[in-house]
Amino acid sequence: MRWMVLFMAATVSATALADTRIIAHRGASAHLPEHTMAAYLLAYGQGADFLEPDLVLTRDGVPVALHDRTLDATSDVAQVFPGRARDDGLHYAIDFTLAELERLNFGERVEPETGQARYPDRWPVGQGRFGIVTLEALVETTRSLNRSTGRRVGLYPELKFPSFHRDHGQDIAAAVVAVLDRHALPSDDLPVWIQCFEPETLRDLRDAHGDRFTLIQLLAEREWAGYEDVDWDAMWAADGLDAVAAYADGVGPPLARLLERTDDGVVPSVHLQAARERGLVVHPFTFRRESMPEGVTLEAMLGLFIHELRVEALFTDHPGVAVAVRAQAP
Repeated sequence: MRWMVLFMAATVSATALADTRIIAHRGASAHLPEHTMAAYLLAYGQGADFLEPDLVLTRDGVPVALHDRTLDATSDVAQVFPGRARDDGLHYAIDFTLAELERLNFGERVEPETGQARYPDRWPVGQGRFGIVTLEALVETTRSLNRSTGRRVGLYPELKFPSFHRDHGQDIAAAVVAVLDRHALPSDDLPVWIQCFEPETLRDLRDAHGDRFTLIQLLAEREWAGYEDVDWDAMWAADGLDAVAAYADGVGPPLARLLERTDDGVVPSVHLQAARERGLVVHPFTFRRESMPEGVTLEAMLGLFIHELRVEALFTDHPGVAVAVRAQAP
């Protein structure tokens, strides 16, 4: 496939030093099982600027690092707790206490219907033993590493499924803020940015905490399970972005939304410029080798977004690769 990119939307000279922040998506998840402490530690060692925990709540209200509401794709919950599935056959994290989740082994993501690895070339399914990671533990670990290394790596938690948690009598935003309060975060030595797909949660955070947190409105291209009530088309529209700019500092769009095909090749889409016109930073997701268009390398795509489009930050499963690309001359 012929791939020609026109850098028409680049607003800053690529000869300047790139300062795109590298966000370790679920840790160094291309190399170790997602959201495990091992994956976070590897991402830290690879030079990531932020570690990204997706957060859900346990039955006893503890924020833990999980991407899904359910445990079946990344743990052995069905074997450890037979008979605890809901009517849909799935095991929900919110139905288990932290003590119960600590009995599980977490590993590489599989497709629950087949038991086959989502990404076959990654960490082998079933190998090793990895425990659940609480937000509290990740805060303490990151702060300790920053102290011993002199770095200033931050945390970039995603508040997952606020409406779902509310329907189960829990407030995920309040639970996360309580942890951050105990550690006086954000701080000079440990910055914290917060992301969420549900706009009302971010509005409430802004109203309650002012400018304490950097808030990023995540955007989707289509209906995603768990967020059926969010009108993405409306949020992508001009007045929708105006509304986002009133409570958020930036947007986190799928990287495909920032590119479009024309007769001349692939060019930056109008969405990048529209966000920047409203003073919103842009943090696209997710840069992973398995998701690149045919004929395009991960390194080339990272180079485009870091050195030419100069996004302020980006999410990647490969933080070490992104750090290396950022260090290269454009």
